Amino acid sequence: MGNCWFKGNPYFNRVSSNAAKSAGSPKLRSPSERTEKEEEGPLPSNPKEVEALRRRDAARKNPLIAFTFQELKAITCNFRRDSLLGGGGFGRVYKGHVTGDLREGLPAALGEEPLPMQVAVKVHDGDNSYQGHREWLAEVIFLGQLSHPNLVKLVGYCCEDDHRVLVYEYMPLGSVESHLFSRVMLPLPWSTRMKIALGAARGLAFLHEAERPVIYRDFKTSNILLDEEFNAKLSDFGLAKDGPAGDKSHVSTRIMGTYGYAAPEYITTGHLTAMSDVYSYGVVLLELLTGRKSLDRSRPVREQALADWALPLLAQRRKVLGIVDPRLNADDGYSVKAVHKTAMLAYHCLSRNPKARPLMRDVVATLEPLQEEQVDRLELANSGGGGCGGVGGGGS
Repeated sequence: MGNCWFKGNPYFNRVSSNAAKSAGSPKLRSPSERTEKEEEGPLPSNPKEVEALRRRDAARKNPLIAFTFQELKAITCNFRRDSLLGGGGFGRVYKGHVTGDLREGLPAALGEEPLPMQVAVKVHDGDNSYQGHREWLAEVIFLGQLSHPNLVKLVGYCCEDDHRVLVYEYMPLGSVESHLFSRVMLPLPWSTRMKIALGAARGLAFLHEAERPVIYRDFKTSNILLDEEFNAKLSDFGLAKDGPAGDKSHVSTRIMGTYGYAAPEYITTGHLTAMSDVYSYGVVLLELLTGRKSLDRSRPVREQALADWALPLLAQRRKVLGIVDPRLNADDGYSVKAVHKTAMLAYHCLSRNPKARPLMRDVVATLEPLQEEQVDRLELANSGGGGCGGVGGGGS
């Protein structure tokens, strides 16, 4: 869904048939066998069983279409090569068009769109692994019950024979990763980066404060997709987990995610909390600030892990200006004040002490004034109201 699906950093300990293709990628495993084993149990094998599970699991569920595989062939023109958007650990993603009678079953918010509706069709790569099917089912369950402007909409699924497919709304601008690290696209302006940061933060805050809290577990730039107005939406809920219940402080689980984004305490203990997501958010905020990847083996050894390299610099007002993405300039209308506030927010999100990290609702509360200030500055500049005091000009 979106362009350039899942290009970027290697997964660790995430089961897929692509594992052999990425041989040599560094991997981590749980440090001990004390972590709880993932829930075992039979997986649904047809739409009737999927819907029965959805009814049991969620009182409030979004309407989803159970597509047949033949319908998906028609939607994607038989999965033609020119419909391919990208591929990754799950399989391939194709662009498709839903027309005719199929639209009658669409959720209202999607069904109001003009015909034909564009969708992204995410096809399981066919290894039929238990973990692969669990991740497919996790997306159906979570996105089949959650609805928010900053979460991608799930239109439907296919559960037929060995076929496991997900159908989403189409996100025309692809992933944040594909824009932020592109060598051919224009650099994302500061205002767009802050819009993305705020939208993604709102998505995470919604998950953490849902009636049944959800830990996203794989927050990164390739999983943040963009609509035609650069509104950010979280995608790929295959690794998402229900948050701790009752008096539990964490969820014990296998260590799964992506190098460079995973919280250090989660890597060492397997204890997953909402603060694990907050750390990952801090890494993404750093990527938006610096234009650097979370893990870049082409850089000097001390600079390869972005969070480790940048953390000591974020709280130093003079030094932090030296790590801002050099492709940005004063014409983008951002200020030293905005850079310092963004850097300090990333600094707190990346705290080695999980309890010292802010809640995502507090992250949103910090970013909202910066976004409003940015809008005001742009309006002033567009009206000919004078300079903005950008980083290059030393304004505050």
